[in-house]
Amino acid sequence: MTELPVEIVRSARRKSTLQATIIAGTIRVRVPAGLPPAEERRMVDELVAKVRKKARAGAVDLWARATALARRFDLPEPEAITWSSRQNTRWGSCTSTDGTIRISDRLASVPPFVLDYVIVHELAHLVVNGHGREFDALVARYELAERARGYLMALNQSGPD
Repeated sequence: MTELPVEIVRSARRKSTLQATIIAGTIRVRVPAGLPPAEERRMVDELVAKVRKKARAGAVDLWARATALARRFDLPEPEAITWSSRQNTRWGSCTSTDGTIRISDRLASVPPFVLDYVIVHELAHLVVNGHGREFDALVARYELAERARGYLMALNQSGPD
């Protein structure tokens, strides 16, 4: 996915908050007209990063991926799978009691094999709660598991996005 261009619109009516919307393939950011340039740049950069992350996440059909992976690896399908912007220390989580899976939106722009690994990992939790031998055997069915783990380890080393 190519990065969406940014258009800044300064408004005398806007007092303190910024607003961003995607219009015709452009991120339009409305900012207060009197904002100091350095503060405007910082605030615009933060907001644009959030909008771009959300747009990347929206381009991935998590349900389709999860159901295809569940069938391929003989794992249960989740009741629901969603992106989460609140997971800053985990790549994913699973509530096995209700079958819901949440995937960190930090993974929205990783290669597909890495996202698939995290989904398989969480699907395996629908069968086994912990991280023991039985769980490891389920996750190991995914042929790129080791490579994906290495990618995620390197991503962790580079710090938050």
